[in-house]
Amino acid sequence: MSKIKVMTDSSVQLTQEEVEKYDITVVPLTITIDGESYIDGIDISRSDFVKKMNEAENLPKTSQPPIGRFVDTIKKMTADGSQIIGIFLAKALSGTIDAARQAAEIAGQSDNITIIDSELTDRAEGFQVLAAAKDAQAGKSMDEIVAHVEKIRANQKLEMMVINLQNLIKGGRLGALSGRIATMLNIRIALQMPQGKLQVAKKGRGKKFTKAFNKRVLKEIADNQDRIKHVGISYVDTPEPMQELAQEIKEINPEIDVLVAETSPIIATHAGNGAYAILYYME
Repeated sequence: MSKIKVMTDSSVQLTQEEVEKYDITVVPLTITIDGESYIDGIDISRSDFVKKMNEAENLPKTSQPPIGRFVDTIKKMTADGSQIIGIFLAKALSGTIDAARQAAEIAGQSDNITIIDSELTDRAEGFQVLAAAKDAQAGKSMDEIVAHVEKIRANQKLEMMVINLQNLIKGGRLGALSGRIATMLNIRIALQMPQGKLQVAKKGRGKKFTKAFNKRVLKEIADNQDRIKHVGISYVDTPEPMQELAQEIKEINPEIDVLVAETSPIIATHAGNGAYAILYYME
């Protein structure tokens, strides 16, 4: 049986220790800020990106990894006869998964690569990647790994709070008029991604709305605490409040593993300052 290796993209939320321990290959996205390009995670960190985003004249642009980068990675990973399972951020957010498929064909390795749309990103994508990598190290077959990943994907949740709508407006996600009204009224929005489709779950005003959002999500975690083993909290620029939120989850159940970390440029670009997400799945 050939070895199975795991490939993903840099929008994923993984610790460096996880990447190294489970031999995960992360293909970086490209970021352009006021005409200057960067390779995500290589020559710009997540915290540096937020600083540059706030100083930029224009909204940064993120794009899928170049086909050539994917081709080189695939050739290197399959050189020893290995198979690849590639798990990427939702197609609704990026063309990365299509780029991976094209690269597999160019590299002549389509039969040796199984590609999965995570239907999410960040730590939710990370949960799937980690499951695949652990299964691969345990010697499980490709079919077994795919079934495990699909089971996690079917039971995942992303609950996201957007505090400042400026970037959504700049990026054309809100019409100019509705954007101005939303800003004037201090509107905040709660987003979800069922079946890989980004949608507005609720709209509300100010801190009261955010507190209600947190209370609702914490209640759902509490109600399902026996089925939730891992939670990710990802943020743009609010580390202290997110640590406090993580502590509230630990108070619900100390056995729940909570990873708090900065989100990727692709999320920060559109969600803007103050945004955060709570991600988990039910076993």
